[in-house]
Amino acid sequence: MKNQSSPGILEILLIFLFLAAGAGCAGEYRYVTPEKKQAKKPPSQQAVPGPAPSLPAPEPVPDPEPAPAPRAATPASGEKSSQEMLDSALGFCQASDDFWEHGDLDNAIDALDQAYSLILKIGADNPPEIQQQKEDLRVTISRRILEVYASRHTVANGDHKVIPLEMNSHVERALKLFQGKERKFFISAYRRSGRYRPAIVKALKAAGLPEELSWLPLIESGFKVRAMSRARALGLWQFIASTGYKFGLKRDRWTDERMDPDKATRAAIAYLKELHQIFGDWTTVLAAYNCGEGTVLRQIRTQKINYLDNFWDLYGKLPWETAFYVPRFLAVLHIVNDPGAYGFTLPPVDAPVETESVTIDKQVHLKTMARYLSVPYGLLRDLNPELRRNSTPDRPYALKLPKGKGAVLLARLGDIPVWRPPRVAYVRHKVRKGESLSVIARRYRTSIRAIMAMNRLKSSRYIKAGWTLKIPTRRSRRALSSPPPAPPAYKIKGKYAEYVVRNGDSLWRIAKQFGTTTEAIQSLNHLDTADLRIGQILTIPRGIPELARIKTRKYRVLKGDSPYTIAQKNQMKLSEFLRLNHLTPRSTIFPGQILLVKTE
Repeated sequence: MKNQSSPGILEILLIFLFLAAGAGCAGEYRYVTPEKKQAKKPPSQQAVPGPAPSLPAPEPVPDPEPAPAPRAATPASGEKSSQEMLDSALGFCQASDDFWEHGDLDNAIDALDQAYSLILKIGADNPPEIQQQKEDLRVTISRRILEVYASRHTVANGDHKVIPLEMNSHVERALKLFQGKERKFFISAYRRSGRYRPAIVKALKAAGLPEELSWLPLIESGFKVRAMSRARALGLWQFIASTGYKFGLKRDRWTDERMDPDKATRAAIAYLKELHQIFGDWTTVLAAYNCGEGTVLRQIRTQKINYLDNFWDLYGKLPWETAFYVPRFLAVLHIVNDPGAYGFTLPPVDAPVETESVTIDKQVHLKTMARYLSVPYGLLRDLNPELRRNSTPDRPYALKLPKGKGAVLLARLGDIPVWRPPRVAYVRHKVRKGESLSVIARRYRTSIRAIMAMNRLKSSRYIKAGWTLKIPTRRSRRALSSPPPAPPAYKIKGKYAEYVVRNGDSLWRIAKQFGTTTEAIQSLNHLDTADLRIGQILTIPRGIPELARIKTRKYRVLKGDSPYTIAQKNQMKLSEFLRLNHLTPRSTIFPGQILLVKTE
């Protein structure tokens, strides 16, 4: 079995299988022998022992003799027929599923390796039904390998090749744009890079990725932590909400971790690693980062190519914005490597701010805090860009402060008044065809600016029919500096309590009051986010759920960790570890992430 962090030949096989599968990857293997219909259980672990190469096929399978005629030949005595080899390969696939379900990923891969070696021995001179069965099984194997490798969450080990610094007509075109109308943008973004890039380079090196990737935020966001695209991608690394959530970036009414440069960088590294495992070369990875791996894979299958190492073969097939994204990035590398050659004199970069973190459990507005700490309000906002309301949330929160201000905050925290967000009443409006913000604002007797602020719109000219907008009304109240509201009443019904959400409530406070967890409340009420609305009725589990009764401790993910290895180190079942941390077999973890494990 290959080393977990370096798949080598098996990874190449994986890529080949995945590409060759083509459109057929959408379906499962359809063939089941009559014997398998009677007994679908996979071979036992005794029948399929430990890691390859010690894991043999059920019987030795010699290489087939060349067929003397185009029709299928009767197998010689002692040889397996094509049908028998298909049956054996299917058995290994089923055994792999069983190994995978029990967390034995090494044997799961070995069983798939054995299955593939069997179908390679089936010649091309068989009847059509045999060939179809072989093709279906090959597709199944390719999908299983992808799934098992995804569940490994393997951390890259640093031996990826450096991004090739190519020069062609596409890159030259991007260079001309930066030398011309985008020159001011480039200079400003380059200057801002100094605040964030040193930490990004350090994280990339620790993860074993090329440090050239630290320039990716320049074309993604211009190194602006609050940059938002028309597709609602946000932050330095421009994550859309769903991709951010997949890689551990949380979002609620108080915070959006896509705007935290450190957390977003860790998520981007995890995503780039996953893409590199799929495609194998960095130029294709960059295209997939921009438009999603699905778009790139569809174009690869359409072209029916058997390799993934030449992005430029895909260039004309990809969406223009995605295709040109790679030349823009390469142009940036050319300029920063030799600015004088392209007519640039680069300015000094902004220096990173030295910070320290202090965890507080109090809702405080950053503007008020800035006065008590004698620091600029803008600096506090820049250090904590993930705070959507410029206030600490109603739960414990690690606040970033300028170096030396942590002790000052702790000493004066009791004097700083609690902040409550203004309660703005609004109605929802579904945009109709032909409507503009000015038309909608006149209808509801409000302003375009108020609608844009409530919906975080960057342009008053860009709205689409079908969008649902929040329209502020005249009813509102001022922010209050008062103690938290008294616990609201609730009704007991059997094993659960019905709770009516009141002003100032949060999932964290409700869970703490009832001795349960926020995850248990979200699961029971089918909540996708932690956002609540006043008057909302929640069903709260009475007593402490099973997982909440487990004594846990925090575990910081190390380089090379996977859910399987973490569970083993802490005497936990893989399934138990995944449930405790609300992960799935396809979730990605990354170094520095905090997870829960059982403790004695």
